[in-house]
Amino acid sequence: MRKQVLGRWALAAAVATSVWAGSAPARGEDTKISGRVYADFTDKENKDDATGVKSGDSGVGVDVKRFYVGVSHSFDSVWSANFVSDIGDQGAKRYDLFVKKAYIQAKVSPRAIFQLGSADTAWIPFVEGLYGYRYVEQTLIDRFSFGNSADWGFHFLGKSGGNDFVNYQISAENGRGFSNPARSKNVDFEGRIGIQPIPGFNVAVGGYSGKRGLETDASPAKHTASRFDATVGYVNQGLRIGGEYVTASNYTTVTSAATDKADGFSGWVSYAFTPKLAVLGRYDTFKPSKDLKPNLKDTYYNLGLEFRVNKAFQAALVYKYDKVEGGTISTGNGTIGSTVPTSQGKYNELGVWTVYNF
Repeated sequence: MRKQVLGRWALAAAVATSVWAGSAPARGEDTKISGRVYADFTDKENKDDATGVKSGDSGVGVDVKRFYVGVSHSFDSVWSANFVSDIGDQGAKRYDLFVKKAYIQAKVSPRAIFQLGSADTAWIPFVEGLYGYRYVEQTLIDRFSFGNSADWGFHFLGKSGGNDFVNYQISAENGRGFSNPARSKNVDFEGRIGIQPIPGFNVAVGGYSGKRGLETDASPAKHTASRFDATVGYVNQGLRIGGEYVTASNYTTVTSAATDKADGFSGWVSYAFTPKLAVLGRYDTFKPSKDLKPNLKDTYYNLGLEFRVNKAFQAALVYKYDKVEGGTISTGNGTIGSTVPTSQGKYNELGVWTVYNF
């Protein structure tokens, strides 16, 4: 009897070890090199209505917003590693090189994936997948830097159920984003849980809580930054329609005595009439400082026509409009608004945005 029990435990241990360590040896084709480029050719005007002053980057020109180069390698059926470099336009007449992703992954099953290092966070990349037009514009909280698309930490994610009915992710993060691996006194936590009740239809909620990597002995935190996220999106047969809502507390006042709140909404729709031609549109509204600057508000929209040249290359003719009232706001398109608090600033941009995947 004892031998049988020991035999069963030995068999269970052998199976568990096989699952965790992987069963297939690495092959040459398990190493992949990939890349992605976001570039545009546009005519831009970013103007303070009160003073008539335009931003230094107003005018006609070419911009390469992002250039990603990635290397991934699968060691076996469980273990893999991923590295992605990011060459980005920092809006200060220079390009900087960052490590976007650098992590080791253990995929025990589709329901249990572990990542250690800089990897996708729980919210922004998920919404980007629903929106589908990251190359034209960042999603809502990314556009205002109320979240990070990747961060250094320990990430657990997965999917379960038929047709991936439930998806989830929880991460313990440094809080400063992929471009700043500095540590603080505590880690932050970000998570998401979503369901897909029918193919293509997704509902998800998420949240963030922590000091954003800003708490040190020399600079103690006064508040905990928190954020609640919600999204609904439908993607099927050429149609993309959805929206994102966010509300945050003390996200920009972690180390100051003042308290503050923010909230906003983004809605989008696109439809592909043919495999090559699609129309797209989006509307955002955001209030980044409801307590300290209650009159500060951003209103944004875009309209465009996309042409898919092939699977690797897409181009979109797009018009963007952004208005900031009650001050200035730093956005993914630069600082918009007016230095006169009672006035406003407007941003207009028309041109062609492209994405190339290789």
